[in-house]
Amino acid sequence: MARGFFNVPVAVNEPVKGYAPGSPEREELLATYKEMFNGSIDIPMHINGAEVRTGNTKNVTPPHDHKHIVGQYHTAEKKHIDEAIETALAARQAWSSVSWMERASIFLKAAELLAGPYRAKMNAATMIAQSKNVHQAEIDAACEMIDFFRFNVQYMTDIFKDQPASAPGIWNRVEYRPLEGFVYAISPFNFTSIAANLPAAAALMGNVVVWKPSDHQAYSAQVIVDLFKEAGLPDGVINVVYGDPVMISDTCLSSPDFSGLHFTGSTFVFKELWKQIGTNIHTYKTYPRIVGETGGKDFIWAHNSANPLQVATGITRGAFEYQGQKCSAASRAYIPASIWDDVKAHLIAQTSELKMGSPENPENFVNAVIHEGSFDKIAKYIDLAKADENAEVIIGGNYDKSVGYFIEPTVILAKSPTFSTMTTELFGPVMTVYVYEDAEWEASLKLVDESTEYALTGAIFSTDRYIVEQASKALENAAGNFYINDKPTGAVVGQQPFGGARASGTNDKAGSAQNLLRWTSVRLIKETFVTPTDYKYPFLG
Repeated sequence: MARGFFNVPVAVNEPVKGYAPGSPEREELLATYKEMFNGSIDIPMHINGAEVRTGNTKNVTPPHDHKHIVGQYHTAEKKHIDEAIETALAARQAWSSVSWMERASIFLKAAELLAGPYRAKMNAATMIAQSKNVHQAEIDAACEMIDFFRFNVQYMTDIFKDQPASAPGIWNRVEYRPLEGFVYAISPFNFTSIAANLPAAAALMGNVVVWKPSDHQAYSAQVIVDLFKEAGLPDGVINVVYGDPVMISDTCLSSPDFSGLHFTGSTFVFKELWKQIGTNIHTYKTYPRIVGETGGKDFIWAHNSANPLQVATGITRGAFEYQGQKCSAASRAYIPASIWDDVKAHLIAQTSELKMGSPENPENFVNAVIHEGSFDKIAKYIDLAKADENAEVIIGGNYDKSVGYFIEPTVILAKSPTFSTMTTELFGPVMTVYVYEDAEWEASLKLVDESTEYALTGAIFSTDRYIVEQASKALENAAGNFYINDKPTGAVVGQQPFGGARASGTNDKAGSAQNLLRWTSVRLIKETFVTPTDYKYPFLG
């Protein structure tokens, strides 16, 4: 393999396995899924390397078979959070002093382990507890996580190579130190790779972490812990806790040693945490770093020059992969009247072929939404659309939670661009379409820009380069990740750094050096080789 700065391997994206019928990887994954689905796992918290079991447990149930219990996880009392903070701070002295190359080797080893012996287990845990199909688990829990580990090491080496100029007789250099304190990481259910990266990115840069995974991601979080342990991550560097999110956050954010928040989740929760940090600002030893990726109401906009089949495919993939539960999932579309009939026909044809059910059957494109609360919210909005004269459900609209939390891919045609499902964030397989008159395409761009508070991802479709340029400028602030003639999902580490602005987050771009820089505190050192002994400058004569 080609070698880079200080002999660190040059990062390359992990190839996505196909899982075609009869392939070895398919057989291994499905066998692993079956074994884990029929087993029972007891998931402890992890504090200073010790497995902590409180006896206060909650069940782990597959969203697609919610009566089936595959295990339980243990939840914390306040004393456990205090202990996690204390042991993290105790581990900081040794961890922050470890050579950055030694830290890099741990996460490079984790990447290799995940590419090999941990791949099937990580994917299966994600399929079971987060209801992802084979492909969605592969591109997330395996490939993206591997890419995060490999590329973060490359970005770290690039950061350390960035040094100031030195004039004759002096040597200027900067040290990229970890933050003084601990980082609090809060991760979501929808991406196993994000769950791993939030604590790992900070730890790679020498920080210690208290990590609260989503309760609905506890199974794959346990596999991540096992992976880190086998890769050689020292005890106390990343401490994993579960339980009451308010209690955990209150405890972490009230500590004088709190130095950073790495968050992915809802806009409301992030704003409340930010407010809480502001309230506590006089408590802290250092100004905390706040990095968050939050909500979205991601769009697809098409011009009448667009190819209708391409637009329809962008909607089908962008809105319905992983049940519309990706942060980047398309959920509103603006289509010109002249191509709408063709787009609609292709959409009906494509969605009629989509199969829905358990991830254990690789033929299923759509699986279950994450939990009953999510199911009920989405179903409520579908019913509102059915009953409202300003909307029409033209595809799907059915749902059933008797066995699993299944919602059909649904397309709503809205008569108004401000209809509720055009503006409200819905984390589910619901796409709302507004059809505009071709001549009003410029006005429609303004609608895209101003209809919601979010600015995470968006896509435009056009074969007219002048239109592409004008739409790109008009929507400059509407999406942190902007796609031309493609769906607004599928960011790849090292290729499309991910993050949005407005109410979608701080746009610190996971999968880039920008994110890692947030977990460092730079110290400039100037060394003078021949020190002056006369205070006088020439202007004094």
